[in-house]
Amino acid sequence: ISPASTLVKWFPDRRGMATGMAIMGFGGGAMIGSPLANLLMNYYKTSTSVGVWQTFLTMGAIYFVFMMGGAFLYRVPPANWRPEGWTPPAATKAMITSGNVHLNDAHKTPQFWLIWLVLCLNVSAGIGVLAVASPMLQEIFGGSLIGVPDIGFSKLDPDQKAAIATIAAGFVGLLSLFNIAGRIFWASLSDKIGRKTTYFIFFALGIVLYALAPSFAHMGSRALFVAAMCVILSMYGGGFATVPAYLADMFGTQFVGAIHGRLLTAWSAAGVVGPLLVAYIRDAQLRAGVERALAYDRTLYILASLLVIGLICNALVRPVASKWFMSEEDVAALQARAATTASGSGGSYGIGKGTLDGKAIVAWLVVGIPILWGVWKTLDSAVAIFR
Repeated sequence: ISPASTLVKWFPDRRGMATGMAIMGFGGGAMIGSPLANLLMNYYKTSTSVGVWQTFLTMGAIYFVFMMGGAFLYRVPPANWRPEGWTPPAATKAMITSGNVHLNDAHKTPQFWLIWLVLCLNVSAGIGVLAVASPMLQEIFGGSLIGVPDIGFSKLDPDQKAAIATIAAGFVGLLSLFNIAGRIFWASLSDKIGRKTTYFIFFALGIVLYALAPSFAHMGSRALFVAAMCVILSMYGGGFATVPAYLADMFGTQFVGAIHGRLLTAWSAAGVVGPLLVAYIRDAQLRAGVERALAYDRTLYILASLLVIGLICNALVRPVASKWFMSEEDVAALQARAATTASGSGGSYGIGKGTLDGKAIVAWLVVGIPILWGVWKTLDSAVAIFR
């Protein structure tokens, strides 16, 4: 929450891209951490130990260095700071406010609860798929994953099930990669087309893909099914990354971090609703005697219906009423108490209107190299799907 809300203030011209970068890092950590843990455990294991405590200790030290480095280096910009060479557009878009809503008033507006539902429903559908991605691929395509299409999942022997489990793990890795890439892609696109339009695409395209996915499975088209799931997961990640900018557009930047924190209760709710709903429907289908390969059809249709509700909620979002905005005097008083410096540096460190200096290059390398390594490891495991 803290990095995202800080970046929104540093990049008022590219709020979506800024929050997308921050939220991408949040998702990218898992992509790096999982292969790193495997690498360290293989390094530390002995005939008497699997190397778990050594791995935890090493990863804790690595996390400490990176987190402390980031915590001590980033700053909140001074009041009214602007990127070098950028001036606010003369005509402000209707869905982007120039005022600020107090934290204590944000949840009293209908916009807060509509966006809460928008996030909750988008995440419920995405996290529901992610929770069952591995068994779903295995049970739908069964032996076709290893070149024996006439054998269903239930009739595979243990060695064959182990082989398709490896392929399914690559599928999960590929979904994670699209989840992360979607965070920066969709959030950056929202700077061009607007947050409300971006969420409209999430819901409209998501409804179509969820509804078509069972047909792709029945056709036996692994490529189309995987492609649909990848796009769906990119929009799941994009929903996370776009919502801080959506909140800043609606409520201003003064309390966006705290408002974002309250809104993330929608994520908590979705983390329960999505997986439980998917698991319950799947189990009910299996108990009713439905074949494993067909047990996910109704699940995907129900997830599509959730997105229909989300589409309606997003369509109902309107600009916040003027009565909720703080006065300029109150905002100035808050900013004066929080100010730590009288002026800020210009430039946007290679992303905005400024220049790319040596410190920025080092920062990009420190962040970029681990992420690229994680991407490579993920792709290496994902190619097994198409072999």
